[in-house]
Amino acid sequence: MKADVVVIGGAVMGASVAFWLKRMQPMLDVLVVERDPTFARASTALSAAGIRQQFTNPVNVDISRFGIDFIRNFQENLGVDVGIPTLGLRENGYLFLARTDSALASLTEFAAMQHAHGAATRILSPQDTANLWPWLNTDDLTGTSFGPRDEGFFDNMGLLAGFRSAARALGARFITDTVTGLATQSGRITGVTLGQGGQVACAAAVNAAGPRASEVMAMAGLPLAVEPRKRTVFVIDAPNARHPKAPLLIDTTFWARPEHQHWITATVPADDGPCDADDFDPDLNLWEDVIWPDLWHRAPCFDAVKVIRHWVGHYAYNTLDQNAILGPHPALPNLYLINGFSGHGLQQSPAVGRGIAEHILTGGWQTLDLSDLSVERMITGRPFAEKAVV
Repeated sequence: MKADVVVIGGAVMGASVAFWLKRMQPMLDVLVVERDPTFARASTALSAAGIRQQFTNPVNVDISRFGIDFIRNFQENLGVDVGIPTLGLRENGYLFLARTDSALASLTEFAAMQHAHGAATRILSPQDTANLWPWLNTDDLTGTSFGPRDEGFFDNMGLLAGFRSAARALGARFITDTVTGLATQSGRITGVTLGQGGQVACAAAVNAAGPRASEVMAMAGLPLAVEPRKRTVFVIDAPNARHPKAPLLIDTTFWARPEHQHWITATVPADDGPCDADDFDPDLNLWEDVIWPDLWHRAPCFDAVKVIRHWVGHYAYNTLDQNAILGPHPALPNLYLINGFSGHGLQQSPAVGRGIAEHILTGGWQTLDLSDLSVERMITGRPFAEKAVV
């Protein structure tokens, strides 16, 4: 086989790149290779499916500004009828809680930047917060940051299915196989070796392998500071906490959001670190030891709670600065990276997929300047930190 572009990974990042490539250049031959078309363990399928404008650096706000419009007007923006008229966006907002004066000062500073880029973030006093959500305990808060619009939750698998269906309708090819090697010559990728399909000659390749991104780079003898990190998400029934229009709460030790008549919640383990890419065993102790005591403190209506199910997903965690790694690799300039999102990738997929496609076709960033997220910073160890990682 051969292709103009081989995309390694067919979840939301790979599907977005394929869609934008075919939309921008219909005659381009795009091949997407995905190891598991059920996506049972893909970060896309196992995410909390949220989008927010409350980030701490401008480029991430700009990425989300594009993302919210794309998600809200999904069918129109795809330009191809894929039978998914809406992604069911619920604009409940995100509510960041501050317990110290310094934390509130940081939220206030970031809100000013977010406003400058089109976000509607509001800084609220503890009393204002209590007035809006009287079921919250605000006694130990110094303030909160709330996104009253353009933030919320949506259908993650609908987004993936839409990208894949639209890309396929435009002529992209999708196959089920594993990538076992990268062929290089004179400092360029010349082909991608498949477990069953042999070698596919190509003019460019895209690493969209999510938590397995470093495995792909190792095939070319290159390091990448991206590792899988496990997150156990609990679905809970709290009969005294029926607040389906509540925002996603971000406290110091947990996040929680409504999911119809239930809630979903998770935390970052105290011993957070890399896990095996095939490790999906839940950390069930996190519920009673960490989350529930603090959730009950924050909202006394969580006095009666039952865990009804749980799941485990992986962050593709960028250990340098928890930000996306985008663009061509200097050592192999026709190998493009779209990796390391550290938990906020789903919402960024419309904009960054477009950006990678533009870079492949034109040799540079076009609609959005994504150079702050370039691969070069990973090589030189120059962090570009995103502080609001949930």
